[in-house]
Amino acid sequence: MIRVILWDVDGTLLDFHAAERVAIRHLFAQFSLGECTDEMLARYSMLNKQYWQRLERGEMTKPQILVGRFREFFATEGLDVTVAEAFNEAYQYSLGDTVAYCDDSLSIVRSLQDKVGQYVVSNGTIVAQNKKLRLSGLGELMDGIFLSEQVGAEKPSPVFFDHVFAHIEPVDKGEVLIVGDSLTGDIRGGKNAGIRTCWYNPHGETAPADCLPDYEITDLHQIYELLN
Repeated sequence: MIRVILWDVDGTLLDFHAAERVAIRHLFAQFSLGECTDEMLARYSMLNKQYWQRLERGEMTKPQILVGRFREFFATEGLDVTVAEAFNEAYQYSLGDTVAYCDDSLSIVRSLQDKVGQYVVSNGTIVAQNKKLRLSGLGELMDGIFLSEQVGAEKPSPVFFDHVFAHIEPVDKGEVLIVGDSLTGDIRGGKNAGIRTCWYNPHGETAPADCLPDYEITDLHQIYELLN
């Protein structure tokens, strides 16, 4: 029986790419950087994913990836690299302005209240995540929120998960499920922590043999099948 769900936010409960597109285009105008085309957004999105994977592998710190991704992106696109730090600071606030749910996640989380414990576990910044969780209504439905900047460690670090278990209701790890879209952060972190893992994989990607999740879903509504 699953008694506790640890939810990732970006790319799991909320459509991160939708918020990303709106925020970057808005800030391109604000910083007078010209038009941000679909092709540019696609290149940035791929670069951003690579930077976050470096964070999850422990190769870079969060401050390094947050500004570094924009420095590299601007350099590649022939834009003013000197605005990268200010751009990133404004970006953290803008990210929370657009709320797009994955698979009606708000209703799913609400329906699970009083049935299982539900907690947010996220590597996103405090500024961006607090705003997203407040405006989306997801934050008030959770039994707790754990953000890596507050914890002092990133997923998949065991330190992050040890902190979570020290602050949630007493529960057997075999009754805990982490649901997330990141193999390097959510799935590997959950496996290292000794809990069950569920990979949210709406695009039908293939997991490597060394990081296979216990469960795989393409739609968040499938979580009901796992709970039953």
